[in-house]
Amino acid sequence: MKFLNDLQNLDRNNIGGWPKSIKVFFTVLLFVIVVFLGWYLYVSDQQSTLEQAANKEEQLKQEFSQKQAKSVNLEALQQQLDEMQDMLRQLLRQLPSKTEMPELLVDISQTALSAGLETELFQPGPEAPKDFYAEKPIQLRMVGTYHQFGTFISGVASLPRVVILTLHDVSLTPKNKDAKGNNPGGQLVLQGTVKTYRYLEDDESAEAKAANAKSATGKAPAKKGGQK
Repeated sequence: MKFLNDLQNLDRNNIGGWPKSIKVFFTVLLFVIVVFLGWYLYVSDQQSTLEQAANKEEQLKQEFSQKQAKSVNLEALQQQLDEMQDMLRQLLRQLPSKTEMPELLVDISQTALSAGLETELFQPGPEAPKDFYAEKPIQLRMVGTYHQFGTFISGVASLPRVVILTLHDVSLTPKNKDAKGNNPGGQLVLQGTVKTYRYLEDDESAEAKAANAKSATGKAPAKKGGQK
């Protein structure tokens, strides 16, 4: 009770005359306020930074574990990649070569004739080199029956070299369609563009990759020599 009475009877203009217990109380109170403000303004920010650092550490640990697992299997994965590349090279070697491409086009045309198809158009276009192969478009128009087209496709598949034909904007329509929608004679017209493919030699593949890289970056090839 004495402390409460002293607290109520304080003379704010004479702090030096306050009782000792009151001075100790306010000193402790001021210390607590200073400590609280220091914790709130500094320590709390440090705790937030510490939590962020702890989360970052956990994330880095997970990334390290994942990369470590990959590095352990790196040699085996590299070996598998080398084996797959060897298999790809072997498969590509089964495609026609540059010197075999003209003969292949003749074989395809002759196969169509042997199947009984009437070839109205068979026009090879310019070759388009890719990274490791080249594609050769062929514009064609052939007339024949359904079974003749089947024989033609079977004949192409039986050629000595692996022949890949992909269809692009190709249509197969009746040649003579009457008013009732019938097709007397069963003649069909196949027209459009097909593409066949050949493998590139190592030097051709390097040139194709360089050309594709230049076209992708938009840089023109550098001029050689002192020509003006």
